[in-house]
Parts: sequence; structure tokens; C-alpha cells
Amino acid sequence: MSLFSKKTATLAFVLALLFPIQTMAAEPTIAAAAQPASSVDNTKGLFVILTDEEPMTQMMALVLSTQTIEQGKSVQILLCGQAGKLALKYSKQTMFKPINKSPQMLLAALIARGVAVEVCPLFLPNVNMSESQLINGVSIAKPPVIAQKMRAEGIKLFTF
Repeated sequence: MSLFSKKTATLAFVLALLFPIQTMAAEPTIAAAAQPASSVDNTKGLFVILTDEEPMTQMMALVLSTQTIEQGKSVQILLCGQAGKLALKYSKQTMFKPINKSPQMLLAALIARGVAVEVCPLFLPNVNMSESQLINGVSIAKPPVIAQKMRAEGIKLFTF
């Protein structure tokens, strides 16, 4: 093979690497990738695990949960640790501006809209409380059921 032929073959090889030939099979992949991700929403709802004792964090978690309901998606809430106190009758309330509501008020409104709210099964016995001290609409979580709900298709998990 002549020196000219070797250089031409090498150049053709390098160009082929730099500019691969696109086939018809590649087009659907390119077309699918071009669609914006926001055009398809497969989310059915949220599973919110609230553990933080800070009232402002609790408030934001419940504000976002309320907005999720407003947008037609489902919400389920699990209260664990210090956040479990939200579910106790006569718990201390902190009011927040600009809506002049407390996390307990938002939690009650979510319950009234059908949101399932449960407390961690470890919460009550470890704060020396009983189920009778929970506000209406709050139940004690069953770990196998919670695990199933958390991994359900279309459910996004949020922790606060």
C-alpha cells in the first residue's frame, strides 16, 4: 500500500470516529430525548416523613403537602421522633406569617381532606403517651404497611 493510501485510510478512520454515521435506528432515541421531562408527570403523590422538631421546618413540609393536594396528587404523612408531638392533643402551637396558621392547623386541614396521617409506632410508648392522646384522624403506623406505601409506584418519598 502506498504512503498516500495509508494516509487516506487513516484520515478516513479518524473522520469516522469524529463523525459517526447516524442510522434510522438512532432517530427515535434522539426524538425521545428531545422531549422535555416536564411534559410527563408519572407522580401519583408524596409520602412525607416528618421528624424535625423545628416548627418552621414542620410548617414548610405541611405547606408543600397542602400544595401537592391542591395540584391533584395524593399525600401520606408519617410523623416520627419529635414531630410526633404535632399529633398530640393540646400540643404547643407556633403561628406563622403570612397565613397566621400553625403546623397543627395545617395538619388538621390535611386530615380533613382525607390525608392519611400516622405516627411512628415507637413514638407513643417512648414519650409515655397513649393512642387516646392523639388528635382525631391520626393512627399508629404499621411498619409492613408503611414499607409497602413508601415503595408504591408513582410515589415520591420526602423527608423533613
